[in-house]
Amino acid sequence: MKRVLITGGAGFLGSHLCDRFIKEGYHVIAMDNLITGDIRNIEHLFHLPNFEFYHHDVSKFIHVSGDLDYILHFASPASPIDYLKIPIQTLKVGSLGIHNCLGLARVKNARVLIASTSEVYGDPAVHPQNEDYWGNVNPVGPRGVYDEAKRFQEAITMAYHTYHGLETRIVRIFNTYGPRMRLNDGRVLPAFIGQALRGEDLTVFGDGSQTRSFCYVDDLVEGIYRLLLSDYAYPVNIGNPGEITIREFGEEIIKLTGTKQKLIVKPLPTDDPKQRRPDITRAQQILGWEPKVSREEGLRITYDYFRSLPEEELYKAAYHREFAKK
Repeated sequence: MKRVLITGGAGFLGSHLCDRFIKEGYHVIAMDNLITGDIRNIEHLFHLPNFEFYHHDVSKFIHVSGDLDYILHFASPASPIDYLKIPIQTLKVGSLGIHNCLGLARVKNARVLIASTSEVYGDPAVHPQNEDYWGNVNPVGPRGVYDEAKRFQEAITMAYHTYHGLETRIVRIFNTYGPRMRLNDGRVLPAFIGQALRGEDLTVFGDGSQTRSFCYVDDLVEGIYRLLLSDYAYPVNIGNPGEITIREFGEEIIKLTGTKQKLIVKPLPTDDPKQRRPDITRAQQILGWEPKVSREEGLRITYDYFRSLPEEELYKAAYHREFAKK
């Protein structure tokens, strides 16, 4: 049985990856410090003999006994409400955390796949974004802690690949949604659905003309799985190229939820990208991958999930474990 370590395993994406690798017959080791992850996302796996959980901060030294075939580094705050509140931890997990994972991979002779992001493109001057575009990022802006952490993560991963010959894979993830997202994580989809369920007006930042491209989580996991098992070491965009404005998206949510709220406008946050759409040509050619789940179907599944949550989840503020300010 092959063994895989998934950092950030209790998070939104990490927990879905745990499910996928369990389904594929792997022994899965999930690691998470639970600063933004939730143990409830993986508690259904705890009874399985081929699942382990390490409550640990990957930014500190990591050790896993026994053989390891794969390491997937998905530990990181991943929404503005997170990385603006815990900027140092965001930078550390994208630097110290990946360094520890790469060191462990060398010892274990394991293949590493890292979760990068469309945020490496910043507020793009090229549209749609392909992997050869270097980006337009403000390194000292409020979002820089996340953008630059991911850009550094790509650089050190490629350095280990070229200098040490380590087998590495880099996935650039575009906006993804689905069950297990936190209603309070600040991203537009859970924010809109949470506001609709609470009977609040939906908040649009800016004039609502900025665009996003939303990929359902099962499609994303399929792309990641194919990339891990491929022979391609350079970055690959995984996302849904179906682009929509935030205003149109808000109107879709109002229609989906059957609520009567209106859209209200607030100022656009600093360095918020105006456009976001992946060019997935590379994924199509190398991985034979493209998204299958329509936005209509994915939103219905996600809405049903949010509606099933206890009422107190609707009103819970974003929470982060307390970390020393260092």
